[in-house]
Amino acid sequence: MNAGATDRAAPRRPRRAAYLLPTLFTAGNIFLGFLAILKSFQGALLATAGQLGANPHFETAAKCIGWAVLLDGLDGRIARMTKTVSEFGQEMDSLADVITFGVAPAVLALAWGVHFADGSVPPVVGDHLRRLGYFVAFLFLVCGAVRLARFNIQKNPVPKNPGRPDRKYFVGLPIPAAAGLVAAVVYACDSTPLQSWTYAAAWLAVLALLSFLMVSTWRYRSFKDVQLLRPLSPLTVILWGALIYLIWNFSQPVLLALATSYVGSGIVVRLGGLLRRHLRHNAPQPERQPG
Repeated sequence: MNAGATDRAAPRRPRRAAYLLPTLFTAGNIFLGFLAILKSFQGALLATAGQLGANPHFETAAKCIGWAVLLDGLDGRIARMTKTVSEFGQEMDSLADVITFGVAPAVLALAWGVHFADGSVPPVVGDHLRRLGYFVAFLFLVCGAVRLARFNIQKNPVPKNPGRPDRKYFVGLPIPAAAGLVAAVVYACDSTPLQSWTYAAAWLAVLALLSFLMVSTWRYRSFKDVQLLRPLSPLTVILWGALIYLIWNFSQPVLLALATSYVGSGIVVRLGGLLRRHLRHNAPQPERQPG
């Protein structure tokens, strides 16, 4: 009787089919990254043929990366909800992120933002700037791979500027957020290739900044502590409804604002911490009273 009661009280393991669900999301993530790379190549061929206006292939590549960001957030949550987290799934997810959020945005950023800059500068300068573009795109990919490797080996990472203990944070900018900003910028610019070296140089500066943020130890909110299955307050429902409406009707500026806000949040938090530390260090110390 005791043995039977123990067996009934033991937690039931998830069925094998349950492990397939998050893997399907990861496979969809890989497919979207592969499709984004193909569309970036097709967009480059179309622009080479002389169509330097709005490029539908670049737009499709940016949308694929954006949808992949959503799938990447869902597969981990589904694995935790169904209690099917496994080492195989984690390794596959990391490999998928290298393709979808490393290779795909690097190719898109190079083809859209550098390759078709005009010849308003001397040929020698333009050649060096184009080589710099290849280097910065490769730097983005390498920093993203380093970010994923560090995330895999660290168990309980602590950011350089730890926040509230009741919230969860990423150490450094997550690679899906960096790729999402690249896709949001391309999509917000109507997927028209950059044709000025001034804008191309600014674009390379943005890519270099994203590369640095990915390997930094600055704090970024992970939102893993947000429970979607918990009953929502009326205000939360209204905010979610308003956000969905804005994305549906004004997708370009809203998605760009969301991606920029998240990337900039880590910078603001870090600068705010440095400022508070500086003010605290320079604050006058109270004089000690005799006796």
